[in-house]
Amino acid sequence: MGTSGPEEVKTALAGHLSRLWRYGLILTGRRDEAEDLVQATCVRAIEREHQFQPGTRLDHWLFSILRSIWLNEVRAQRIRRGEGIVDAETALVVDGAGQTEAAVLVHQVLREVAALPDAQRETVLLVYVEGMAYREAAAILDVPIGTVMSRLAAARATLGKLNMGKERSHDVRKGNDA
Repeated sequence: MGTSGPEEVKTALAGHLSRLWRYGLILTGRRDEAEDLVQATCVRAIEREHQFQPGTRLDHWLFSILRSIWLNEVRAQRIRRGEGIVDAETALVVDGAGQTEAAVLVHQVLREVAALPDAQRETVLLVYVEGMAYREAAAILDVPIGTVMSRLAAARATLGKLNMGKERSHDVRKGNDA
């Protein structure tokens, strides 16, 4: 067996649970499903700890497992329900109206990010929220690094257009008040 045994993997998993849950929430859009996804990820990681390559990043391995489980579940749902594409973008819901300005801002940002196409939203989470390098995100998403860069550029452009539209409407209102 390698340098890390099941107990070491279990111990290391605890330090990644919040990040896995956040990624699960972005993918599923539901807290309960995110929790189930994280639990399934932990079980699979423990069952297959022998596949983890010592000297590599455990968090990247865990993100890949989580994403694989989610993709398999999305495919299975389509088959079971006879539905087309499961639209994870419309499922992201933030609880509560938020009583502070920070909560409102977070809600607005999450709504705008949730409106991005799946691939862009997922890439934004890995690079901007999780702080992964483009190469790391590309490995988890199983795409070329150029695809990561392209997705991020498209996401920035989309979010920038939304922000510019808000600024223009705010400026117009100001001009009407003067």
